Amino acid sequence: MCNNYANHIPPAELFEIFSESRFPLIFPDGPPNLEPTDDIRPTDAAPVILPATDHSILVRMKWRLAPSQPKRPPVINMRSEGRRFERGRCLVPASSFFEFTGDKYPKTRWRFTRTDGAWFCFAGFQNGGDDPRFTLLTVDPGPDIAPTHDRQPVVLARADWDRWLAGEDGLLTPSPAGTWTVAEAPREAQGTLL
Repeated sequence: MCNNYANHIPPAELFEIFSESRFPLIFPDGPPNLEPTDDIRPTDAAPVILPATDHSILVRMKWRLAPSQPKRPPVINMRSEGRRFERGRCLVPASSFFEFTGDKYPKTRWRFTRTDGAWFCFAGFQNGGDDPRFTLLTVDPGPDIAPTHDRQPVVLARADWDRWLAGEDGLLTPSPAGTWTVAEAPREAQGTLL
């Protein structure tokens, strides 16, 4: 399952893509300063798109939900099976994500980018409230991801972004074969090699 991802999407491009959507994107506090980020990890604050009545907003939230029971880890990935998510839906924009293989440290890190080169949005769930946080939703893996992990984050087709925010069901599915280009992405000793 995804435990880090990258975001290199310029805010102007987000605004442009969503300007033609059912939920045009607005920036309530003015255009954000979103620096390209190679390594968004759990507990980091990241851009998230939330639906409103007739538009959507871009906000920053921490990536993790509080555990449901004491002494359990935070929820960074949530199984979607058997859930309807009638409230709390969000989109999490990303340029790529990473999975790890191997039993010993350092594990082999694999970068997943869309074969067509486009950025994408994860299906997310956010808890709202005074301390809003989000998690990524997961399903069984598609054929491109199955060799590296037994789960995958849900990546919605661009045509389904509005449908997800509007509350439609039946969108939480694995990525079809050929969606992802997979490449080994080793880390350097002082930082990340991307």
